[in-house]
Amino acid sequence: MRKRPKNVIVVGGGGREHALIWKLNQSDEISDIWSIPGNAGAAELARRVPMSSDSVSNIASFSLVERSALVVIGPEAPLALGLADCCRVEGVTAFGPSQRAARIESSKRFARELMKKYGVPTPEFESFTDPGAAKAFVSLLAERGKRCVVKADGLAAGKGAIVTSTPEEAAAAIDLCLVERAFGESGQTVVVEERLEGPELSVFAITDGKNLVVLPPAQDHKPIGEGDTGPNTGGMGAYSPVPLATDELMNEIIETVLKPTVRGMESEGCPYSGLLYAGLMIHEGKPFVIEFNCRFGDPETQAVLPVIEEDLFPLLMGSATGALGEDRVIKASGCAMTVVLASGGYPGSYEKGKVIEGLDRVKNEMDGKAIVFHAGTETQDGKTVTAGGRVLAVTGLGATFDEARANAYAAADLITFEGKYLRRDIGYRLNNA
Repeated sequence: MRKRPKNVIVVGGGGREHALIWKLNQSDEISDIWSIPGNAGAAELARRVPMSSDSVSNIASFSLVERSALVVIGPEAPLALGLADCCRVEGVTAFGPSQRAARIESSKRFARELMKKYGVPTPEFESFTDPGAAKAFVSLLAERGKRCVVKADGLAAGKGAIVTSTPEEAAAAIDLCLVERAFGESGQTVVVEERLEGPELSVFAITDGKNLVVLPPAQDHKPIGEGDTGPNTGGMGAYSPVPLATDELMNEIIETVLKPTVRGMESEGCPYSGLLYAGLMIHEGKPFVIEFNCRFGDPETQAVLPVIEEDLFPLLMGSATGALGEDRVIKASGCAMTVVLASGGYPGSYEKGKVIEGLDRVKNEMDGKAIVFHAGTETQDGKTVTAGGRVLAVTGLGATFDEARANAYAAADLITFEGKYLRRDIGYRLNNA
């Protein structure tokens, strides 16, 4: 008997959510997709709802009225506000961790202490509310020849981790959080941790609290400038899979990072279901957790989902209903490289409302070779315009990384808007792989 097509809601308005909608739209099990609030690109595949993604109670109520089979929660903020819990109270199935489980991202202190307790590889760290005590720990690490990263405990829109090179820089970062209160309540506690060196790796695992389905790994490029220079951004590009992530390394990550974390969360009384994103650094050949996130990454999602042939909907539903069944790893089919097109001035101040041209050319000339995922876009007077710092994520596809890179940049060059900025070296680490 054929299953009745289902109604799904995707919460969030960025490139990650457009990619999720794009992938879910390919499922035969889904009839309609709602996008809250979505963007100009998502509107081509889903019905937009003019509601903030932080309107937790309203989204839960809307989901109940629309009899949604599944609510897929993209950003971390609504998860930290308890959207998944609100949906479940209303009897609506939601993909995403509970508010208590989302602390794995919303509280750096909670995450580090969890890792320490359950033996997950983590840098040496301590947490502080007193600036003097924090600076004393910095000095202790410096005496041992170690540098520091200073992190605001709570969510800080990706800006709360300050990588330092000297004790003076670390002291200034501590004052920024604890004295100047630059991050408000999110910075009332800081985590000071040892700064490790090595290549980074993003690993996504869909879990129902017991079993894990591990997706192809990715690497992103956070700094604004080529060669990874300048201030950090939300991400200027990514690629998947990653040659560094051998089967042996991935197995070690599963056994030493992912499984102990999921078991630890259950032991702590806050079972974890949803997407567990391990941001790792491979230090001296071993994986260490730099951070955990409680949702899909952006722009890594725009590179990972296109190399997965499998229907995403049963995986998300299996996670949300405790029915994933078994541990397994999904291998990449081909290569994907994502290049972010940003507004001039990003990650600082930038103007909005710039008309975007060339999107139709990508569809017509790059069909099957590249996909454009919208992030900061809106529709104005019948035209697509910029509405954010990261405007578009252009993903090139290919049998090889060279082919994927060529397609990504060919598509990116077809798109124009005033002030367009992009890095021209996405994937440069592959040359040293």
